[in-house]
Amino acid sequence: MANRFSTRAQPAKWDPAEYAVHSAVQQSWARELIAGLKLRGDERILDVGCGDGKVTAEIARAMPRGSVVGIDASAEMIAFARKTFPSSAIPNLTFQVGDARGIGAVGRATPGAPPSGTGGGQRAARPPLAAGQFDLIFSNAALHWVDDHPAFLRGAAAVLKPGGRLVVSCGGKGNAHDVFLALRPEMRLQRWRQFFRKLEAPYFFYSPADYDKWLPRFGFKTRSVKLAPKDAVYAGRDGFAAWLRTTWLPYVQRVPDKLREEFIAAVADRYLARHPPDAAGHVHVRMVRLEIDAIKF
Repeated sequence: MANRFSTRAQPAKWDPAEYAVHSAVQQSWARELIAGLKLRGDERILDVGCGDGKVTAEIARAMPRGSVVGIDASAEMIAFARKTFPSSAIPNLTFQVGDARGIGAVGRATPGAPPSGTGGGQRAARPPLAAGQFDLIFSNAALHWVDDHPAFLRGAAAVLKPGGRLVVSCGGKGNAHDVFLALRPEMRLQRWRQFFRKLEAPYFFYSPADYDKWLPRFGFKTRSVKLAPKDAVYAGRDGFAAWLRTTWLPYVQRVPDKLREEFIAAVADRYLARHPPDAAGHVHVRMVRLEIDAIKF
């Protein structure tokens, strides 16, 4: 989970290397999605919310005759992805800074702005993604950070070919409810409340009914839209705390650095009091994914 798109919440400062280490759950879910795509190997694919790039690179390696573009609104994530998975090693893979709400504008340079840094010098802005450019748009564990899903669908429809496929998995209605039940009471304590004033929603968890309305509006035929329960498993208290530290940034980064670990520990303790580790020491979190599979008219 990562706040890379929403403008309503306080911007998060990403540590891509730490995210890469503590996002095994997201990667496992992505592999489930990829296994169901039944790719021929020659498709042109857009990965929206590519993060550190490891999932995007897996897709590209499975596409010997195709190509993959990964976009993410975090310049830090894109710099990390480019450095970790360079085009010299995977020629059919590129990464661009881009907002899920403006897919058609990805690659356009802001007037008067320098090129985006890549961690190894600067690279000129790429052309915008073209109309009808892609056979498939893929997104995993990212769109629940987007505050305008219709804008995403509008852009997705624009850059997909007729008959192109949209496959998305993101947090759905009810996602991580038990974590919120631990987080919110802690935030209200006098110790922490000053740091959470005027906090607006950083997550947007929708239901199938929302997408049943939106998909036809933007030229998609629904193949499947459903909520899917998932069991996220973390390696004990430390693994659970690392997940909070790495991916619940809109909350933990509101707390000053010198107090942050104390806050994370308090939330973890509150969660584990109600959901103790299993016999093997693993901590479980009940997640709900919104899974979308649709075809452009």
